[in-house]
Amino acid sequence: MKTPPNPTPAELDLLRVLWKIGPCTVRELHEQFSREKQTGYTTVLKMLQIMTEKGLVTRDDSSRAHIYTAYNSEETSQRKMVSDLIDRAFGGAAQKLVLQALSTRKSSPEELNEIRQLLNQLEGERS
Repeated sequence: MKTPPNPTPAELDLLRVLWKIGPCTVRELHEQFSREKQTGYTTVLKMLQIMTEKGLVTRDDSSRAHIYTAYNSEETSQRKMVSDLIDRAFGGAAQKLVLQALSTRKSSPEELNEIRQLLNQLEGERS
């Protein structure tokens, strides 16, 4: 199977719930999703059917209640979306993305410390 496309914002909302709770039925996903956004059961079902066709989720239909699972992990999906964003919006320049991200929103001292640690780790790997 080829690599799935990037999810739409609505599909990403459903994937976030799947990543949080793991493989589940439409009913379980609908119950969790409806806590954040009021959405009908049939809407969630139709979105899952489309997401299955796109390869964003897999469906296990070996039992009466079909079980849906995100095709990629959250981290893998995020990396793919960021890579696509870097290519499309920043001409492949990751540093431009980082500079924009850091200048757009105020980062907490904890976040900045994590960023410094990651940069130090990356520099150590390249030495």
